Amino acid sequence: MEILVPIFVCVVLPVSIVAIYYGASINSEDKRAKVLIKAIESNSGIDADKLVQALTKPRKTAREILNLRLLKGCIFTFIGLGLTITGLLSWIDGSQFKEDPVTVPMLLGSASLAVGLSYLIVYFVTRKQINNSSRS
Repeated sequence: MEILVPIFVCVVLPVSIVAIYYGASINSEDKRAKVLIKAIESNSGIDADKLVQALTKPRKTAREILNLRLLKGCIFTFIGLGLTITGLLSWIDGSQFKEDPVTVPMLLGSASLAVGLSYLIVYFVTRKQINNSSRS
């Protein structure tokens, strides 16, 4: 009985979440296709190309993607810094490095800091590329 909970949390729950997500996206695509087919079948003078453009998912611009990368980079970096500082303060306060008040914030903080810095690096590199391509 004790083994069932970890199996459900580690296997069944992620598979269920992925199945629900893809089922919802397939359902929305089917609804869009049905609307488009009905409009074409009715032939009521509706421009099919404009209808297809109206039903497509909105795409993010390069600037929006860039801003999201900057936002995620800042969030993860500051969370990582906060957790790392918390772990360092616990260590300075007298906790051993092998204890949870030091180890857990340091591990989580370093992982979050690495993700945040990678987002920031990608932001700055991509920003230079977008600026160079817009000048051409």
